[in-house]
Amino acid sequence: MILPARPFHHLSCKLEIFFYIATAMIPRLLATHLRACLKRFPSVVLVGPRQVGKTTLARSLAGKYFDLEKPQDRLRVDVEWENLVAGRDLVTFDEAQNHPDIFPRMRSAIDEERKRNGRFLLLGSISPALMARVAESLAGRLAICELPLLLARELKPAQQDLLWRLGGYPDGGVLAPSQYPNWQNYYLELMAQRDLPNWGLAARSTVTSRLFRMLAALHAQPWNASQAGKSLGLSYHTVNTYVDFLEHAFLVRRLPAYAANLKKRLVKSPKLYLRDSGLLHALLQLERDADIFHQPWVGASWEGWVIGQLFGHLQSNGRAFDAYYFRTSDQQEIDLVLEYKGRRWAIEVKLSSVVGDHDLTRLTKTAALLDADRCLIISRSSQRVEGRTAAALNLSAAVELLLAQ
Repeated sequence: MILPARPFHHLSCKLEIFFYIATAMIPRLLATHLRACLKRFPSVVLVGPRQVGKTTLARSLAGKYFDLEKPQDRLRVDVEWENLVAGRDLVTFDEAQNHPDIFPRMRSAIDEERKRNGRFLLLGSISPALMARVAESLAGRLAICELPLLLARELKPAQQDLLWRLGGYPDGGVLAPSQYPNWQNYYLELMAQRDLPNWGLAARSTVTSRLFRMLAALHAQPWNASQAGKSLGLSYHTVNTYVDFLEHAFLVRRLPAYAANLKKRLVKSPKLYLRDSGLLHALLQLERDADIFHQPWVGASWEGWVIGQLFGHLQSNGRAFDAYYFRTSDQQEIDLVLEYKGRRWAIEVKLSSVVGDHDLTRLTKTAALLDADRCLIISRSSQRVEGRTAAALNLSAAVELLLAQ
């Protein structure tokens, strides 16, 4: 439930309490890939959701740090620019989209020493504003890395269920269970009232809050903009524009439908997921995590979380892939189709701990429509079931298999 509107200073004070909870530094899997990119490129852009840990990761790399949301840091950059360019330290600019004048200056400094890499690290919480400005000035001079929410492999195995139930934000999810759901509610309220409008979303905060709740109810379902627009009193064009913005702000994910030349009629609408399971559960008013298995939407929640974990692990290891889902009009469906390492993977996500041969047979039959090379069923079982081209395994084993390719 989204809390009623309050003055921004009240919200900021509340969030400040939550955001500065003392938590242990979690080694992020992306750190290795990020360092590798800095060795190969003059500049790197590190993007990801607000409060996901970008600043913490950047500071772990040492060097000079500037928060460009702060006027005093922008002044420091102007005063120290010549020394920063001449020095050998990595220079990090946080919330770089707030100071666009920095990009042409960076381009000039990079072009003077094109063979010198690892000079600048840019951090941003929203991709459109940052990417548009970066692309104009630094095209061909940078790599882009995305820091995901906390991943199962970054935590202890016993924390996996808690990670799913409370979400992957370091300050308000699995590492701070006592803050759920207050942290999530304040986070969404601040996003609706301050951050999203500041970034350019042309929607009233009350409309954004209603949209959050609607997207939670539609989690893991094919997206119907016309239906959503009627519920909100908006045109489907406007709703699509708002969802585009939320996707670029790393709050939602749209999984496109797989297009194939088949005799069967295919569903063409993308599936929509909230990226963080903790935000999803707070919006769906899950007060106690023990109640999750009594909810009708629990399977959809598990599906979205597993897919997000697979994406996060692959991205953090610098692996490129294309992802889709597949559904026919007669309800034959594959939750995730991955084009990865020259193979097509058909992946089904099941909440159950029991997977039988009939499940593998059904998936194999559907996957044959796509000429899939490998079939996986990801469940909660610790038992691994192997077939000739299909396997049933848990999330940890699935991640290990994909990364071994």
